[in-house]
Amino acid sequence: MEAKLGIAPIAWWNDDLEELSDDVSLEECLRQASDAGFTGMETGRRFPMNMEELGPILDRYGISVCGGWFSGLLLDGDIQVEKDRIAEQMAFFKAANAPCIVYGETARSVQGLKDTPLAEKPKLSEAEMEVYGRKMSDFADWCGKQGMPISYHHHMAAAVETELELDLFMKHSSVPLLFDAGHMAFAGGDIFRVVENHFARITHVHTKDVRMDVINGLDRSKESFLDAVVKGAFTVPGDGSLDFEALTKLLAEKQYQGWFVVEAEQDPVANPPYDMAVKGHKELLRVMAAAGYKVAP
Repeated sequence: MEAKLGIAPIAWWNDDLEELSDDVSLEECLRQASDAGFTGMETGRRFPMNMEELGPILDRYGISVCGGWFSGLLLDGDIQVEKDRIAEQMAFFKAANAPCIVYGETARSVQGLKDTPLAEKPKLSEAEMEVYGRKMSDFADWCGKQGMPISYHHHMAAAVETELELDLFMKHSSVPLLFDAGHMAFAGGDIFRVVENHFARITHVHTKDVRMDVINGLDRSKESFLDAVVKGAFTVPGDGSLDFEALTKLLAEKQYQGWFVVEAEQDPVANPPYDMAVKGHKELLRVMAAAGYKVAP
């Protein structure tokens, strides 16, 4: 059983809240991630979108592209339009030999709206979810045939947020799944039950931890997803409330092999990105050993 450990640059540069960003260059971000022990990084806003420029920089720090976000609009959009929108990133990720593109549905989502409370997230009926699931399945099939699969990111404040919504989406689609422990815990779901129910479709894992005291203190009728981020809802494994040893053992039992990516957006002043990366990597090494994984060097 082999695991690869990656990290997302959102700890250094927050795309939705630029004020929650550490003023470091791409190379400094990669250096810190490498020094912390990670061998992969998802892409972010300071990444050049071509391997001619990026490749030598990645090689310098022993880092590979282990995924990256695509802001999808298929819920309200047209498949051909989305094919055109994703084409550049798909070509880049194929050249980078990335494992997948992380598909995040942003149509109707309130995840990036500072003044829109969590309670106003989009909600779909089962009939609407069935239509959406068919569109997403067709799109995912096409992406796979182009040589770059997507992995669907259930996400707070989006149309597929809760465990029930994810169950419905999975029922009405055939899309590969990105399992994010932190987002599912924030949404009130049972992270272990989600793995049990949907393991066959899990192709990518985000090891986002949460501070449940912060989450439980939120007023979702007034406070937004970004308010929660500012308050410190998310953190790295080993610094929050989730039992990553038990979760990793379950994933090992189910024979998951692939990337475990730390994705924890926080205030970089209160939570220095390098220090948090070191803490998250140390905890992942511990739980990987306990679960019987061999971590790729």
